[in-house]
Amino acid sequence: MILNYIWIAFFIIAFAVALVKLIFFGDVNVFTEIMNSSYDSAKTGFEISLGLTGVLSLWLGVMKIGEQGGMIELFSRAAAPLFSKLFPHIPKDHPAFGSILMNVSANMLGLDNAATPFGLKAMKELQEINPKKKQASDPMIMFLVMNASGLTLIPVTIMVYRAQMGAANPADVFIPIMITTFAATLVAVIAVCLKQGINIFNKAIIGFFGGITAIIGGTIFVFHSMPQEKINIISGLVANIILLTIIVTFILKAMRKKINIFEAFIDGAKEGFKTAVTIIPYLIAILVGVGVFRASGAMDFLMEGLRNIVAFTGLDTRWVDGMPTALMKPLSGSGARGMMIDAMKTFGADSFAGRLSAVLQGATDTTFYIVAVYYGSVDIKNSRYTVPYALLADLTGVIVAIFVSYLFFE
Repeated sequence: MILNYIWIAFFIIAFAVALVKLIFFGDVNVFTEIMNSSYDSAKTGFEISLGLTGVLSLWLGVMKIGEQGGMIELFSRAAAPLFSKLFPHIPKDHPAFGSILMNVSANMLGLDNAATPFGLKAMKELQEINPKKKQASDPMIMFLVMNASGLTLIPVTIMVYRAQMGAANPADVFIPIMITTFAATLVAVIAVCLKQGINIFNKAIIGFFGGITAIIGGTIFVFHSMPQEKINIISGLVANIILLTIIVTFILKAMRKKINIFEAFIDGAKEGFKTAVTIIPYLIAILVGVGVFRASGAMDFLMEGLRNIVAFTGLDTRWVDGMPTALMKPLSGSGARGMMIDAMKTFGADSFAGRLSAVLQGATDTTFYIVAVYYGSVDIKNSRYTVPYALLADLTGVIVAIFVSYLFFE
């Protein structure tokens, strides 16, 4: 519903701006530019979607090997001690724990198709122990905020889009996204823990978040002392080593469980092909809307206003070009994807704006969509403080994304 209003607004605002430019500035070409942009954007959307089939089939095939090989269960067992402390109001051995762990593990591995059913199942089980059926319980809020913070270890789709848009090294955003999404999750979880009176100094919580924070802090320290060219080379090399290691690990784990690896890959690849074809209308729609909005001059007017405000403070303004993705992300995942692609198309996949948009896209998840779908599935009317704390994760993601993008890509 939100995306519907945004899409309509793109066209109405573009038409209004075009009329102003025609009547008051005598711009007789503005309507031609808008229509040409709509045709070009539709063509781009189709070409991108068609080009996605190969790479998306590859990665979803790999993910299916990991799924059938038991990687989700492995992640769940590893995270169990931490989650028992983050959800103290859930009775011990309650089935909700298993669904929550499976959902978060699937999200971390980028398995969206597997994560959503687990998430809906978790909400149903949490509702069973919820004393106020119309009001979100503390465990529900923690679960929703963790989902909205978007902790993902493997940003498959973003790397796929970067490859399709001609990036020299599509994986060069891998480490920056990991840093950003972890920071967003860390801040959100700590904030909810403080709100719910959960002891953040528990050994399990300190051990998990403290350990990853130390690794990320060390990574930033090491890269901060390197020349920019060396940062690009090393970060890309490390990212590709990690990704290849993950693929090999998934295969070895599946071999141990005696899974037919080739058939598993084919099943996942089929899903990837279907996904790529399915998104064609949606991607064309959002890219046409964004293209019309930009061709009318409305996007430039909006970004120039923000850029002037930033310049007035004396700060560098290059990050402003990535803000459309950041502003759209809490509202619509497909809308933010369209903004990211538009930034890569306009400025280049390997430009600062193109890379920053990719990091912003991977920083968090779509807050309002998640809240609507998950709470709607169990008829929760009062979400209490879910949205403000989820938006805190979004804000953290934006700030950290800008910081790490300057560190890695300046």
